[in-house]
Amino acid sequence: MTRSRIAITTGEPAGVGPEVALRAAVECGTPCDLFGDAELLESVARALGLPWPPAAPVRVIPEPLAAPVRPGVPDPRNAAYVLRLLDRALASWRAGEVAAIATAPVHKAVINDAGIAFSGHTEYLAAATGTPEVVMMLVGGGLRVALVTTHLALAAVPAAITRPRLDAALDILHRDLRDRFGIARPRIAVTGLNPHAGEGGHLGREELDVIAPALEAARIRGIDASGPWPADTVFAAQNRESTRADAILAMYHDQGLATLKYASFGGGVNVTLGLPLPRTSADHGTALDIAGRGIADAGSMREAVRLAVELAGRVPAGRG
Repeated sequence: MTRSRIAITTGEPAGVGPEVALRAAVECGTPCDLFGDAELLESVARALGLPWPPAAPVRVIPEPLAAPVRPGVPDPRNAAYVLRLLDRALASWRAGEVAAIATAPVHKAVINDAGIAFSGHTEYLAAATGTPEVVMMLVGGGLRVALVTTHLALAAVPAAITRPRLDAALDILHRDLRDRFGIARPRIAVTGLNPHAGEGGHLGREELDVIAPALEAARIRGIDASGPWPADTVFAAQNRESTRADAILAMYHDQGLATLKYASFGGGVNVTLGLPLPRTSADHGTALDIAGRGIADAGSMREAVRLAVELAGRVPAGRG
């Protein structure tokens, strides 16, 4: 079967996921399969004044909830339901029915409260597809920012900045910028870990001992990677112009994403690089405080669907 559809999962049912996913599916106009509880989605559609059932090309793939939903109050009994949406979307991709997956936000804590070990979509999809290494990248505000480490306590970050992890992150980022994003010769600017990129070893040696050697080795492999650059200045427009970077590789979550989300919140997109399929997501969480009020901004989810369509159109041979 020719892959021409996008799977959209509706995420945590007590959050804004069903609302933003439904809005994005209806408003983007792309052929898509919307995975979620049919009764919940119907009630959301009625509240938002959207047509039900949705008009073509949106197709609802029903998956029943385990427990009733109270907006803003996640229920651990529905944790397995949230993961079943992902599993069913992946099954559709494996069957050749969809070309990519766009995911609405989930609530990690309530999934863990249900006794299910879960650290995020990125890690879950990597395990489910047997992908040993993936890279999280956010796109928005004129930036592409990828991360060496993701959902990790700050105290654990330095030990996680290893040569193998840097090698893998640089290889995956370079390859997917080229193959998925269509950039023939990607240029990557890499941050340091410490303030002022270690200031010649006076503020830490990770730059000298780990990051710089990894960049030198990457350049030998044909990757245009520069740095390590101080993280507090590499995002400035004039510095991005001097590095001519197509993407910035940051060492940890907030180092890279604080700037990007400031520049693009409400319109940024999370992309998982390295998977055998395109996966995108909204750049925000479940927004429990506004769930069920009909006021959630679906802009980021719309952009996630649109980028999924774009990336699916450039699936490299042998990778999907």
